[in-house]
Amino acid sequence: QVQLVESGGGLVQAGGSLRLSCAASGRTFSRYAMGWFRQAPGKEREFVATIGWSDSSTYYTYYTDAVKGRFTIFRDNAKNTVYLQMNSLKPEDTAVYYCATKYGSVFYDPSRVDYWGQGTQVTVSS
Repeated sequence: QVQLVESGGGLVQAGGSLRLSCAASGRTFSRYAMGWFRQAPGKEREFVATIGWSDSSTYYTYYTDAVKGRFTIFRDNAKNTVYLQMNSLKPEDTAVYYCATKYGSVFYDPSRVDYWGQGTQVTVSS
C-alpha cells in the first residue's frame, strides 16, 4: 500500500507560479514512477506530467503539450517526494491536481495508476 499526500495548491494570478508537493509513504518510493494529473470542473481527468524511477541521478520525464516549457516535474527520493513546479500559470490551468504513482515504468493513462492522492485545488485568476 502507498499513501500519497499533496500540498501546495492555492489561488494565484495569471503569470504567477506555484509548486505542488506529493509526499509518498508505504513502499519503496524509488522504484515507483510518479505523475501528476488534473481535473477541471465538468471535464475528465487528464495527464499533466510523469517522471520515471532511476538508479542514477537522471530521470525520464514527459509532459502534456499544454504545459511543456512551463511546468517541471522532479523528485527527491531521500524525502519520498515528487514536485510539480508550475510557472507562467494560465486560467486554463485551473483544476484539482492529483498525484499518482505506478510501480515500474512511466505512465500517461489514468487507468494504469496504482495509487492516487486526494487532490489539491489550483485556481488561476485572470
